[in-house]
Amino acid sequence: MLYHLFQYLDRLYDLPGSGMFQYISFRAAAAIILALLIAIVFGKSIIRFLQRKQIGEEIRDLGLEGQLAKRGTPTMGGLIILLSILVPVLLFGRLDNIYILLLLISTLWLGFIGGLDDYIKVFRHNKDGLKGRFKIVGQVGLGIIVGLTMWLSEDIVVREKVTRPVETVTVDEFGNEVVNHSRQVVLSPEASKTNKTTIPFLKNNELDYSDLVGGNEGLSWLLYIAVAIFVVTAVSNGANLTDGLDGLVTGVSVPIVVVLGVLAYLSGHIVYADYLNIMYIPGSGELVVFAAAFVGALVGFLWYNAFPAQIFMGDTGSLSIGGVMAVMALCIRKELLLPLLCGIFLVESLSVMIQVSYFKHTRKKYGEGRRIFLMSPLHHHYQKRGFFETKIVLRFWIISLLLAALTLVTLKIR
Repeated sequence: MLYHLFQYLDRLYDLPGSGMFQYISFRAAAAIILALLIAIVFGKSIIRFLQRKQIGEEIRDLGLEGQLAKRGTPTMGGLIILLSILVPVLLFGRLDNIYILLLLISTLWLGFIGGLDDYIKVFRHNKDGLKGRFKIVGQVGLGIIVGLTMWLSEDIVVREKVTRPVETVTVDEFGNEVVNHSRQVVLSPEASKTNKTTIPFLKNNELDYSDLVGGNEGLSWLLYIAVAIFVVTAVSNGANLTDGLDGLVTGVSVPIVVVLGVLAYLSGHIVYADYLNIMYIPGSGELVVFAAAFVGALVGFLWYNAFPAQIFMGDTGSLSIGGVMAVMALCIRKELLLPLLCGIFLVESLSVMIQVSYFKHTRKKYGEGRRIFLMSPLHHHYQKRGFFETKIVLRFWIISLLLAALTLVTLKIR
């Protein structure tokens, strides 16, 4: 909003300083500061409001140390995160950018689904919340919206790498001219519609979905939509399962969003994209503003969510956090990096699936269910083993930082 306002004022009145809003770096810095301030300043008021309305978490006794002490802690804190993202992005983002619009829709969409789940749990006193199938329908719906937008929007294009012949002339030791023929990889001067994505650790690290369906363009985009549905659903649910300890999913998410912001900046900068030999995605650099607001919102929320938590994010926050990460990765064609970047979410989800599957299998085979982990998701397994909550959280943060660093390294290791 301010970008368009100051651009108008600069054009009309040549207003000093208005040109700063043209720079993504300035708007990203402003967005992260504003998001932090909103989360910290207004977070306290939101917590008090939720306390007055007695919107507290109903804790089941699972035999975990310190668990029952959290009973009554306000939930639906994801509202703080959503507010801290949306306001800075609306103020400092370019609202004519398709990627910003797509992420705003994704944030509101998943925030509504998560909020509805929390509402049923808190106000209807139904501990199961929104039925799982309705959550899945909402996540699938968002995946379809994202996939169709990537397919049909004329604003979403890529400048691919092309190989061109290069001739150089040198002089040999006898003074004769020698013509050398070589080939050079450069960015195409023309943007094109494609559903290519990035494969980590490979030299020619791009996968064209059309190659998987025999070159049929229509089928390739249908496959892409299916991938978008899977990615959104998987990462959203992974973040939701990880949200079980004070500050866990918040701290784990910060390095992930930072890396997505860095990748968006590099993909949207023609010089860096050419240097790093990655796809140049015009307009994707604007996602840096969204990522900055996202990081500011998470860090600001951590002010109140760190142990001992004064508020829980609930599904309002956790579903949104994971889903928005997934959409960002899809926008910059880095969805295949998510198993590495979001490794914590992946392991937490796998621990639940392994536990449930093994329990059902052994109950059918032996008449009683057996478990691999003391409890799932995985963070509760370590709680059962006697690890302090803060130690588990900090170690998961460290692992997330390592995975984030390794993800960035994939830009050069191929």
